[in-house]
Amino acid sequence: MAVIHRTTMSPGKLELLAAWMPSKPWYRGGGAPLLAKAGGFRLDDPEGEVGIEFMVVTDTSGDSPVTYQVPLTYRGTPLEHAENGLIGTSEHGVLGRRWIYDGAHDVVLVEQLLALLAGRTAAQDQNASDVPDPTVEVRTEGPGVPQGLTGPGAVTDTADASLVTVGPSTQDGPDSTLTLCRVLRPGPAPAGDGAAGRVLAGWSAPDGARRHGQFARLAASER
Repeated sequence: MAVIHRTTMSPGKLELLAAWMPSKPWYRGGGAPLLAKAGGFRLDDPEGEVGIEFMVVTDTSGDSPVTYQVPLTYRGTPLEHAENGLIGTSEHGVLGRRWIYDGAHDVVLVEQLLALLAGRTAAQDQNASDVPDPTVEVRTEGPGVPQGLTGPGAVTDTADASLVTVGPSTQDGPDSTLTLCRVLRPGPAPAGDGAAGRVLAGWSAPDGARRHGQFARLAASER
């Protein structure tokens, strides 16, 4: 169970993200981001060591607001071989120094997102300890999500998503692609696109209206 501490972080999450996001191909702003939290949810690490948060932020620095999903992990020590995924470090008022990673590069987040897609875990409220978030929706199609997938393998950033290669952990078999939607768009998920499973969730628009859309999808890798 993730414990949510009511404390400070220095620098704060939005400050770290504002410095990091412009380096990514999916960032659409023209200058320094002006970020505000807009929603999200959490997953639990079964070992209780890593914080997992799917944060939604809206950037109002451009001509029109753009809403992004940023999956984050919080660790008490650096993650080996994940330098490309490090967003920065922050001093937590209770836990001390935390290493904050882009979750696409962190095995704990990827495997727990796969567990969510497979129905083996449940989404948790972003701001309360041990409170499920029933607004996070998981849909499966066809035979559903294969068991025994692990990752991340290769991580590729595109203009609107991060593509994470995942594959069988104990046997040979085809790889799959876990797509993390970075630029969030409200509306129903596309039908018949070959996805084995997908995650949909909500966020708040700048005017306070609620929006709902696709956060992640899993499908067989194209060959």
